[in-house]
Amino acid sequence: MSASEQDIAETEAERTGLTPRQARLLRIVAGSVLLVVTAAVLVVRLASHTSVLVVGVYGLAMILCGVVIELSRNGRTRLATWLLAGGLLTAFALDWLILP
Repeated sequence: MSASEQDIAETEAERTGLTPRQARLLRIVAGSVLLVVTAAVLVVRLASHTSVLVVGVYGLAMILCGVVIELSRNGRTRLATWLLAGGLLTAFALDWLILP
């Protein structure tokens, strides 16, 4: 084996984790699942509290999930992950703190 072949073998051995395609697919699936979960929580919340704020907060969270899916499809998986985590935490914090 030559030195360049050893370097290639070492870099392939060091590469662990998800491929970019797998990372995109994972974020798309996570965004889709959280979109469905957010819709289910919206239905439950509307059954108990009919408020424009409830629709607004969960509507924005669902839009955010759609944005995350689109960002993931375009290869912006890190940005999508941060937006998904931050946005949904904010939405659920608003639900817990502000909504009656």
